[in-house]
Amino acid sequence: MLSPMRRTAGALRFRLRALGLEQAFLLLACGLRILLGRLRHPRGAERDAREAEQLAATLGALKGPFAKVGQFASLRIDVLPPAVRQGLSAVRDRVPPLPSGWVRELLEAELGCPLEECFASFDPEPLGAASIAQVHRARLRDGTQVAVKVQYPWLQGSLGADLGLLRLCLWLGAPGGRPGATRQRLFEEFAAGVYEELDFEREARVAQEIAANLADETQIVVPGVVTSHSSARILTMEYFSTLPITDAGTLARRGVSAAEVLEIVVRAYARQVFVDGLFHADPHPGNLFVLDEPDVGRRPRVLFVDFGLSKRLEPELRTEMRSAIFAMLQGDLEAFLEGMGRLEMIEPGAEPGVREAVEAMFQRLRGEGVAPLGIAGDRVLALKDEAKQLLSETGGLRLPNDLLLYAKTVSYLFGLGAELAPEVDVMKLSVPYLLRFLASSPAGAPGGG
Repeated sequence: MLSPMRRTAGALRFRLRALGLEQAFLLLACGLRILLGRLRHPRGAERDAREAEQLAATLGALKGPFAKVGQFASLRIDVLPPAVRQGLSAVRDRVPPLPSGWVRELLEAELGCPLEECFASFDPEPLGAASIAQVHRARLRDGTQVAVKVQYPWLQGSLGADLGLLRLCLWLGAPGGRPGATRQRLFEEFAAGVYEELDFEREARVAQEIAANLADETQIVVPGVVTSHSSARILTMEYFSTLPITDAGTLARRGVSAAEVLEIVVRAYARQVFVDGLFHADPHPGNLFVLDEPDVGRRPRVLFVDFGLSKRLEPELRTEMRSAIFAMLQGDLEAFLEGMGRLEMIEPGAEPGVREAVEAMFQRLRGEGVAPLGIAGDRVLALKDEAKQLLSETGGLRLPNDLLLYAKTVSYLFGLGAELAPEVDVMKLSVPYLLRFLASSPAGAPGGG
């Protein structure tokens, strides 16, 4: 329990955060450190990486939308150079945890009872701390083992100030002090995503829907939600003993086939992305585990956790994605460019450069034998690599956030495959789901989606 002095200090800090003062001070201090560093060091990739690491440390300490924007920026291959994205990737790993007294106060306020009455036991040391919440292991009064996700208590009150400061940074960092329409749209998409992630009731609904979608995949586990111990800022779910999915040594000692684990994960994501249209969009080793069960070597099961960052692809976007894949496979340059225009991917004035880059990409694909239509794994993989190159090297081309999360998820499948079982053809496992996606009716038609 917090002492009266600590409680007063915490309340003062929350008020300062709600006003944006603490955030502004830390961001200003970080900015001054970066400016001083620029006076001492010449421009280059090394300096960019160092500045990104300094910024990542500040954003991680601020948590909330600031940590999220660091994670968001680290994925923007269409906006930032590799050295900067690599530095910012540190925000994805871990942020400092919240003191246990503040966790207790929020839990008791949200659940309406003393901590000892809500739980038979509650571990004050978190299992992990991320951008908007930290997770604690606990046991319910009936003996059920659970994981309790606790949102940082100031986030709801400071969100307006946080987003206001981030918007100001966007304006100050834009050429001429005015961000283009595309960057403003990206910021609005980012802000909407933060509001969604702060709503743990929404996360609970998404987890339940994805669990229902994957119910017939018996080697995939989504933990059940304990609604009696959950709220808009607290999410309690079943706890499972697990093994790290990328710990090859541990899996091998338990007799677990890495190739089989990879196949389970690929099937789950391919189905979510290509068939269901609702997918878990935060696929990193901290959110995927192998269940530690007696028969794990004979029949491994994979646990998915943390559904705060999830995405539902709207029918119109799925139709555009389908059309774009067909256009690439068929070498139809005009159809591909028209689709990019409908998705507002091309900034004003950048059309000639984008057309030239896309035309060069289509020529390379024809040289690799991708067109006319072909779905062989290596050919679709060529499409992925070409699309990544197009985004990272073409000025004036921006990817909508929904598509970014989609692309990140698909890209993760290939990265995980290379790490877990390089001999497994990830694309071959995904092709049946991709074919099903391509064969779907357009939005608005019978069976569409």
